[in-house]
Amino acid sequence: MLSISTRNLDSLPDVNSLKQLLQSLAMLDAILSPEWEYRYYSFNAKWSRDGQMGSMRDGSGDEFFAFFNNAGCFLKGFVHDCSMTPYRTQPPKIWPGMLEGVPEAFSSALSEPAFSMDDITFGLWRHYSDQAWSHGSIEFPEGDDPDGSESLLALLDRNPATYRQFAEEYYEIEIPLNSIQHIYKHLPLTTDLVSSLNNDLSLTDLAEDISEIDYPYTQITKSTTQQ
Repeated sequence: MLSISTRNLDSLPDVNSLKQLLQSLAMLDAILSPEWEYRYYSFNAKWSRDGQMGSMRDGSGDEFFAFFNNAGCFLKGFVHDCSMTPYRTQPPKIWPGMLEGVPEAFSSALSEPAFSMDDITFGLWRHYSDQAWSHGSIEFPEGDDPDGSESLLALLDRNPATYRQFAEEYYEIEIPLNSIQHIYKHLPLTTDLVSSLNNDLSLTDLAEDISEIDYPYTQITKSTTQQ
């Protein structure tokens, strides 16, 4: 299967599935990394009066923001060293056509300071009723990943094993696959499930993150078999 990228959006989850996946990734990172600044993924279900926001930051300046509202989702990404970076010219200039055709329903995202819209190498959008993701009228330059979308969106393939490979390398620990699968399915957190991922944390410790992410949880303890 081809990797997700701006030039191959068939495997990018639909709006609802993407939101659930980003909540799952944010919850996993919250459990594995209690210190927020070291996490890759975050999700704020209370971002604004009419919107929610999922994000990924790699700590080196590459990032994406996914803005969800009643209409659907607008996703903005930035990879600083790709060939479509605004900084290929001086003064910096967004790639031609990048934001052409963005629906009015997502216009607030274009002026959101937190999204740093001057720093963009790809932009995508999709209404709940759409059958596919859209992007601007772009003439891509040569290269395997000219806008950085393939590298930035790789973990959105909905495969728990993809996240495990990333997290084991990044956090330098072994992680039970079935615990990741549990959270990918958006099943409620339990005491044992949290302990299987981080024995130093409890559900109480995660209360603020659970609320911000709006992830389901239960106080009922269930056993978790490690793999």
